[in-house]
Amino acid sequence: MLRRQLLHFGAFTLGGLPVSLVRAQGGAQKKLVVVMLRGAVDGLSVVAPYGERDYAEGRPQIALPAPGADDGLIKLDSLFGLHPSLAMLKRHWDGGQLAFVHASGSPDPTRSHFDAQDYLESGTPGRKSTPDGWMNRLLAALPGEPAPTRAISQGNTPPRIFSGTASVASLGLGPNALQRRAIDNPQMQAGLAKLYAADAPLRSTLRDTTEGRGEMARSMASGNAMAGGMAGGRSVDPSADAGAPSARSFAADAQRLGTLIRKDPHTQLAFTAVGGWDTHVSQGAARGALANRLASLGEGLDALARGLGDTYQDTVIVVLSEFGRTVRQNGNGGTDHGRGNVMWLLGGPIAGGQVLGDWPGLDAAALADGRDLAVTSDFRQVLAPVLQRHLGLSETALAAVFPQSPQTWRHAGKLMRA
Repeated sequence: MLRRQLLHFGAFTLGGLPVSLVRAQGGAQKKLVVVMLRGAVDGLSVVAPYGERDYAEGRPQIALPAPGADDGLIKLDSLFGLHPSLAMLKRHWDGGQLAFVHASGSPDPTRSHFDAQDYLESGTPGRKSTPDGWMNRLLAALPGEPAPTRAISQGNTPPRIFSGTASVASLGLGPNALQRRAIDNPQMQAGLAKLYAADAPLRSTLRDTTEGRGEMARSMASGNAMAGGMAGGRSVDPSADAGAPSARSFAADAQRLGTLIRKDPHTQLAFTAVGGWDTHVSQGAARGALANRLASLGEGLDALARGLGDTYQDTVIVVLSEFGRTVRQNGNGGTDHGRGNVMWLLGGPIAGGQVLGDWPGLDAAALADGRDLAVTSDFRQVLAPVLQRHLGLSETALAAVFPQSPQTWRHAGKLMRA
């Protein structure tokens, strides 16, 4: 397992719930894309509870104006509004393909980026000894035949969520992500095959690598689908971003990922990450640093949907972050590390146009530690029905992906189409 994780060639790394949640498995292959926002995005600005008096009172400079006001929120319902920089996603909401789960997150109380991301990616909050990531366990548990490109990790840093024994194809960032490298040379492949002839794990990993790169290259060969902008820069806090690129380049990379998923019939799982959400200073409201990043993120998610094309109807896209941010702004016009956040779910199987979850409120008595939005929906229980009904996991397989998971989420039956 360790050797699989360490081998790296250029941009290619070697390496149940009885609810009516999604359309029943069958027909077109079902797919899942996970987008992680590293750095703890401010969910109270993404989907702002403008209907709560305590929201504006706690954020005198950075609260979003109510719907209808200048630079106001996009109305979702009588309590919540969508950040105006995410206006390009309103069509998904109106089309019933975008929903949010508010006051969601990890039950572990840590406010450490490193620990919270580790728990989110391992799927075992509070337990650091878990050796693998939940998406690698999911890959191993999927029904059907394996393939070199069944799972794709987009980015230049191998993510914790895909660590484990199952092989994962790695797609780099920028338009040159699949340019020819040394590993694509037949003579190099032959030499490595001879070198690894007596080592079964390395021999298998090399085979998966070369087959995966070849399959991705063939899938993307038509229509110059890899054209687009180069990857952008990183945010200022590398510890919070864990190597994830900023939102600035996300649209081009997301559309390439969506196109690859659409063109490769074997791909079912994909992961990508976007950094830059640790907004301690000068966060802004309808305009400013956070607004600019959200605009780029929204453009990227919309581009991902366009890249998926008709496959979007059979794809669930989950956007999540390690924790939320404080209800009250700090003295620097930003927000500090908090607890509860908002999960985004997009795609054809989503019963969109609704904000779900048990909203705890923002009054002092309801806040976690007297300062944060409480977590009332465990992220694993939002994900678990998607894995079972959408991807076809059995009860036993689901328990392997999310061991020690809490009780069934009571809103599960409302989240996805029957």
